[in-house]
Amino acid sequence: SVCLISGAVRHRVATSHHKHLQFAMRFCICCFDGPLATYRRSISRTSNSRGHRSLVDVSPRNGAVEIVDEVPTHQRPRVGSWASPVPYSPLPWATWSRDNSDECEDAIALDADGGASTCEFGFSVLEGSLAHAPAPLASLNSRGECKTADRRRRLRELDLAANLCMQRRPRAQAERLLSQAAGIDFHSEQLLGSPGSLPQPPSLEERERAQRQLITKVIEELPSDGPASNKIAKVPHRLLTLRGKHGQELRRKMLRGAIVVFFTAGYEGKRFIFERAHALGVRVVLIESPDSWSRRLIDEGLIAKFIPIDMSQNSENVYVDALRAIEELRNDPNLGTPDGIATFVELSVQIASRIAETLGLPGPLPEAVDAARDKHRTRAILAAAGLPTPPNHLITGPRDLAAAARKVGFPAVLKPVSGAASLGVKKVDCEEDLVATYEELNNELGSLVVSSGALVKNSSQGPGTPAAGVIGATFLLERYLDGHEVDIDVVMSEGEWQYAAVSDNGPTLEPYFNETWAVSPSLLPRQQQVALKELAIGSVKALGFLDGVFHVECKYTSIGPQLIEVNARMGGGPVYETNRRTWNVDLVEETLLVAVGIPSRPDAPREPNECIANSDINALKSGRLLDDSFLEPLRCREGVVSFSPHVSAGEEVVGPTDGLPTWLVEVVVSRPTPRESLDYLLSLEAEVQARVRLAPSAAGTL
Repeated sequence: SVCLISGAVRHRVATSHHKHLQFAMRFCICCFDGPLATYRRSISRTSNSRGHRSLVDVSPRNGAVEIVDEVPTHQRPRVGSWASPVPYSPLPWATWSRDNSDECEDAIALDADGGASTCEFGFSVLEGSLAHAPAPLASLNSRGECKTADRRRRLRELDLAANLCMQRRPRAQAERLLSQAAGIDFHSEQLLGSPGSLPQPPSLEERERAQRQLITKVIEELPSDGPASNKIAKVPHRLLTLRGKHGQELRRKMLRGAIVVFFTAGYEGKRFIFERAHALGVRVVLIESPDSWSRRLIDEGLIAKFIPIDMSQNSENVYVDALRAIEELRNDPNLGTPDGIATFVELSVQIASRIAETLGLPGPLPEAVDAARDKHRTRAILAAAGLPTPPNHLITGPRDLAAAARKVGFPAVLKPVSGAASLGVKKVDCEEDLVATYEELNNELGSLVVSSGALVKNSSQGPGTPAAGVIGATFLLERYLDGHEVDIDVVMSEGEWQYAAVSDNGPTLEPYFNETWAVSPSLLPRQQQVALKELAIGSVKALGFLDGVFHVECKYTSIGPQLIEVNARMGGGPVYETNRRTWNVDLVEETLLVAVGIPSRPDAPREPNECIANSDINALKSGRLLDDSFLEPLRCREGVVSFSPHVSAGEEVVGPTDGLPTWLVEVVVSRPTPRESLDYLLSLEAEVQARVRLAPSAAGTL
């Protein structure tokens, strides 16, 4: 038997003839098979409220593997220490062992034939009479002490009688007869032997079988067409929010046939999003520039309709045109009124939220999105919520530079107040450096263009709208944050987090903070991961978000976790593939569920399916790329999940000494542990860099 609880309880027993009896009950409850204590006592439950802080983080620790919270090495890789990506109940992973302390030395282990464990109670009567005490108290002597011999005999009699009764009659009937024979009423039974003779709850297998049958019936009865809201109204909420593969299957079935408007497509690398939406049965209506690469998706059958809108207009005119086009969908005989609005592009989250609210469709509050897009407002909101915030200052022009330097100090980071993809971000070390960098970044951002909703460098090879005068108008100077940078991908539904996975980022190439590598699950100590996850979730909530998919960037610094920024959409690059492979969570699917108002409950395993590392390999020098032989080390290599070149032969690339570095190729690898994945990725990167061949650029820079 396993001793579970030892403590003291005071209980007042009211009788109709005597004043209240107050008993101080000192007890030790053990697991045993006797029918009066029939069901095994479980450990104390933590509050199961919807607040994420009430859920104890009980992430798996890979069996008996010792957790060492130190920087892993090649000889001692970390193989099992991660923060749980979903808010599991603490019970399944809790482990208890026998308490051999003095408090439990009175516990009795009977040596009856069944070897049954039992429990014993010692009572002290504080006031009142023994005459009306419950039956199990009859063995108390005049001093209020329990006679050990009587106690053992009574428990043995009950246990042996139970075994005999169980052998001859069905369990439920035997327990009822035994309770009646012992003269135990409902209150006594619930006080001393809860749940007593109540029917047993169904087993986990029985409950899952019943849920599967109910889900099958619900799916069969769902209407094949019509608004998604009609389907949601016909399904019990407890099924909509059911975790596991059966609950996810139900939500996926409900999503099929939904009409979702995508606002802008992003760069061509986001094509997989449309492929996934099509596979899920979602009918996508895409709003984009007439000359976007995504226009051909209609011919390929991946989207249901393409709506061209002139994105060179100001935001108000684009909003009016888009709203009018969406409202006209109700007259389209092949489509109809949309079920939701979605975007996977940073520059489109604000207009998408406003369209959704105007049309009465699910979506985030526009003011929450505005606050997330404005890094200065984000800092102010976090500070007001009591969350950690570094010193910062808003810069609207050269006149603000001196005041910002005095307030923030150095080293510091200068960044656009509403930028994206680390464009226009640079570290500064003194006031002179700040003045020069401000002018440099203003010019750099003025040379960018917006193409398919994404910020890219101006190029004669593709279309785009100049971004000058928009993102470069206002900057934020904030204190430089040391430490390890991480990404936390968060899924919120109905006001609470339903998924939050931590992955590490490698040191960025300063002073421009260009990203290098990432690995999932995180290699940081588990306690740090939990702290970072709590900050990310708290930041999303403080900004006012209730539902959605978020890519949150943080650092674990020398003074604890600090927020970098909250992106109110799915992360770009390999973020989708990393979460899908590591935790079996499809962020495209979760985005679409939230967009149409279906609750999100990602079906994540307790342990990672794979350990993934990825890298955007940066050019180390400037020049003209002679060929693509640098890709050879990645071809047909075991463990290489994918690689996607960012440049081709003949293009100019920039090294970190001359400006924002050019990404050469994106690589994703998989290995049994996160440390092995990272080591393998870095070895491949060294092979790639060794094969990069450059000629002098037009400006003569190597």
